[in-house]
Amino acid sequence: MRTLIAVPVFNEAKSIPTLMRRILALGHDVLAIDDGSTDETAALLGGLPLGVIRHASNQGYGAALIAAFAHAERAGYDWVVTMDCDEQHQPGWTAGFLEDAATERYDVISGSRYLRTPRVGALVPADRRIVNQTLTAEINARLGTKLTDTFCGFKAYRVAGIRSLSLTQAGYAFPMQFWVQAVAFKLRMIERAVDLIYVDLARTFREGDGSLNDPATRLAHYRRVLEAEIAVQASRLVRR
Repeated sequence: MRTLIAVPVFNEAKSIPTLMRRILALGHDVLAIDDGSTDETAALLGGLPLGVIRHASNQGYGAALIAAFAHAERAGYDWVVTMDCDEQHQPGWTAGFLEDAATERYDVISGSRYLRTPRVGALVPADRRIVNQTLTAEINARLGTKLTDTFCGFKAYRVAGIRSLSLTQAGYAFPMQFWVQAVAFKLRMIERAVDLIYVDLARTFREGDGSLNDPATRLAHYRRVLEAEIAVQASRLVRR
């Protein structure tokens, strides 16, 4: 089972030296997608034994994932595991995800920070929790899923399974498009519990004009993307 670990990065110079070495120690091929960083990120990545895709300017979180999927397809990987570079995802979780992948029962294994009761003292920005819970409930109602966390970036994707998807959402609303297509194309999905970790409670949404830092604006944007994709996939959703 040939596996690629893909890590979107944008101005993550602080966490790269330690976190990337922990990821490399897992023994899998690693790809960093540098989404137009303006700090020391590019130089630090250049000194590590991993692949790098560099965007000349910031294109968005979804664009980084789409680039990773295309690379995994071209290079013949069986699975691609995605994790963030902000120290909220622990590289050691990868083994459990790949155990699920090895069963060949799933196309998507999605991390969930809410599948079990968060550890005592775990903190999460209130607006992020509310937006996540709201959209998760709406997706479940509209698509018939039983998800508990629609925004966790720690996932394992079967490359052959996502090959048929037409993912174009470049920004943070990427999960809205992804979940609709995953259901429309009948991907086999399961959630796997991961720890709820927020290292920087003040971390902002750093793409675009900054308007997504307003929770109401963010929720409205996510809903528009969700509704638009449901409309696009309407015929497939009826047949599922």
